[in-house]
Amino acid sequence: MTKNAFIAITGRPNAGKSSLTNLLVGEKVSIVSEKPQTTRNRINGVLTRGDTQFVFIDTPGMHRARTKLSEHMVKSIRTSVDDVDCAILMADVTKKISPVEEQLIRSFAQHGTDVILLLNKVDLLKDKSDILPIISQYSALYDFAEVIPISVKNRINTDGLLDMLEKYAVEGEHFFPDDIATDRTERFMCSEIVREKILWTMNEEIPHGTAVEIESFKTRMKGDEEIIDIGAVIICERDSHKGMIIGKGGERLKQIGSLARKDIEELLGAKVNLQCFVKVKEDWRNRDRFIMDMGLADE
Repeated sequence: MTKNAFIAITGRPNAGKSSLTNLLVGEKVSIVSEKPQTTRNRINGVLTRGDTQFVFIDTPGMHRARTKLSEHMVKSIRTSVDDVDCAILMADVTKKISPVEEQLIRSFAQHGTDVILLLNKVDLLKDKSDILPIISQYSALYDFAEVIPISVKNRINTDGLLDMLEKYAVEGEHFFPDDIATDRTERFMCSEIVREKILWTMNEEIPHGTAVEIESFKTRMKGDEEIIDIGAVIICERDSHKGMIIGKGGERLKQIGSLARKDIEELLGAKVNLQCFVKVKEDWRNRDRFIMDMGLADE
């Protein structure tokens, strides 16, 4: 008998949602950085274990929408929790309960969702007894199915999560092939890897004003070796941002491309020739048509 479980992973920005998704799936399907709002799309991580297929929906961090892109991201979160078998609320124990989490909890209550509260980053608590009042504060807001203090980074209390989630699986056919880890295309994954490296190498605001489009993706053979030629366009909002992304003598763009190429080669299992270019599209985060064309809005 085959079963499936759709599980939404929600929470405030930078709570550890993407890291948890990667941990549960067993490989990297979501990009990770310390900057808020790293995840822009709903990303489905897929794990088939025995007869059960888990589909993890890694949602953008809930936040106050300030641009058209942000509006699409917030809408994506709301629709993600509408029809799932279970939701995970990721909370950062080093931060106080925020209006973001209160809003998510109200949404759970509206739908009567079974919610598991994962209190992440317990490794950062100097006194472990400090977790008790945090548990009490959250438990006063919602009747959580489970409350578990964890550290995704240090693998504290994470080993039994899949077994716990198994009980939310329902009988039914698997929605995805058993051997895939995500429903996203290779092109999308490559664009996300390039964007991750921008987030890693650049300072505060500029990375949020960037998007990455894979313009070309071609495979050729050189003797017995497969080579994939990829052309990636980094889109930014201002000419000054373009100069900063390229860097003096093109050094930063080379660094971004070099870091991305290594991860893309690991993803595709082939040698990659990655060429990165930078284009300016002013105020693109407030252009609905462009956001749709870039695949940054769920239909």
